[in-house]
Order: sequence, then structure tokens, then C-alpha cells
Amino acid sequence: MRNIPISALIGIFLTGLFFLAAIFAPLIAPYGMAEIVGDVWAPMSAEHWLGTDSIGRDLLSRMIYGGRMTIFIATLATLLSFFTGAVLGLIAAVMGGWIDQILSRFIDLIMSIPTLIFALVVLSVMPVTIPILILVMGLLDSTRVFRLARAVAVDINVMDFVEAARLRGEGRIWVIFREILPNALSPLVAEMGLRFIFAVLFVSTLSFLGLGVQPPQADWGGIVKENKDGIVYGVPAALLPALAISLLAISVNLVADWVLNRTTSLKGGRG
Repeated sequence: MRNIPISALIGIFLTGLFFLAAIFAPLIAPYGMAEIVGDVWAPMSAEHWLGTDSIGRDLLSRMIYGGRMTIFIATLATLLSFFTGAVLGLIAAVMGGWIDQILSRFIDLIMSIPTLIFALVVLSVMPVTIPILILVMGLLDSTRVFRLARAVAVDINVMDFVEAARLRGEGRIWVIFREILPNALSPLVAEMGLRFIFAVLFVSTLSFLGLGVQPPQADWGGIVKENKDGIVYGVPAALLPALAISLLAISVNLVADWVLNRTTSLKGGRG
């Protein structure tokens, strides 16, 4: 613990708080997610710490449940994008030839279309459910992970310990997952933090535009949409979820920077 910088400790603490609140949301939230408990946009009070929203629901409870939904979707979408993108990127780098060309050109085609526009088009013709939302976000974001994984793997693939593994008779699966992947984890782990925050912003943007999490379920982007009109009257209900998104982004980035600094050098193969 003494070797961990203050910034990383702050990031770990805040990130842990967000995830604990998401896990134990039903135990922490004072009211139900969709329970109407007061007047419209009531001010902060001892009964409602953050006031109420546009139809009289407790904003603190809504924020806790919204954070749970936002973090849940962003986490699963990030894991899907990294599993898909990293595996395909490593395969393309090791296999080379026409497999690399087909995968790379297909990824170039997908990346040539703005991600938000692509998602809006897909979600406008498909049922907007949580699994569909996670699938669309994860697959679209996997293109960035593919590019990073392939670029890192191409450099590692020509190193001596990888050549030594091939000379020992190791197969491509061994080379990919036992030689290249451990040495590519440093940039991938750092990128995972950035991709997670991108996923949080992505799902919040989709919900704000009406194609994300559907009412009465809550997420931070949806809460902003529900209470945006209150800004005109000086009601801060729409600003609180935006503040939560910013705080989560900063805390995760602090942790990701620390992890990157600790694992910046290649570990070398098993030899």
C-alpha cells in the first residue's frame, strides 16, 4: 500500500464505492427505483437528500439504481469488446496473410462509420433491450480493441522468445495465449479503463437520445433526459448524474494510469 500513489488510492477508493453501490443498490437506496414519494422537483431535504425528479421520485434512489444499470451495461459491453477484439487482433497478427487482410479491412469498414450513428441505425430497427444494447456496444467498441491488440501483437510476434517458442514446436494457440497475450496485457489493461468510460458515456448518450435504457428503468443518461427541463428553473437534478459520470471517469482513469505505469515493460516469454 505504501508504494501506491495517492492518486491511485483515490481512484481505487472512488471506483470501489461506485461498484459497491451498484452491487448493493436495493439495500442502499431509501426508496424504490420508480416509487413516487414527493412533489415534482422538490428541493434537497433530510427526507430526500438530493431532492426529487420530474415526477416526484426520490433522486438519490434513482441515481443509485441508475448507476447500477449504467455500470452493469458498461462492464459487460467492455468485457465483450475486449474478448472479441483482443482475440481477433492477436489471431490476425500471428496468422498474417489473407486472414489478417480480411479481418483488418472489415474492421476498417466498420470504423469508417461513426460509432454513434451506426448504433442509432441498428437500435432503431431492433428491439431496444438490455442484451441487444450490450451486444451492439460491445461489438462496435471491439474494433478499437482489435486495432490496439493487433498493433501490439505484431511487435511482440517478432521477438526472440516468440521465435524460441516456435522452434520448440509450440502451436499457434500456445504462442498467442502463452507468449504474446501476457506481454500485451499492459496496454490492453490501460485501454480497458478508457473503453469502460467510453461505454459509460456511450450508453448514457443512447439513453439521452431515447434508444438506450428504457423507462421505468433508470440509468444516468436517462435521468439527465428526464430532468433536463429543470435546468431552466435552476433545478440541479439533471446535473447530478452528469457529475457522477465525470467522477467515475476520473477515478477509473486514475486506476488505469497506475496499472499502466506498473506494467509498462514486457515480461518476456516462458522460454
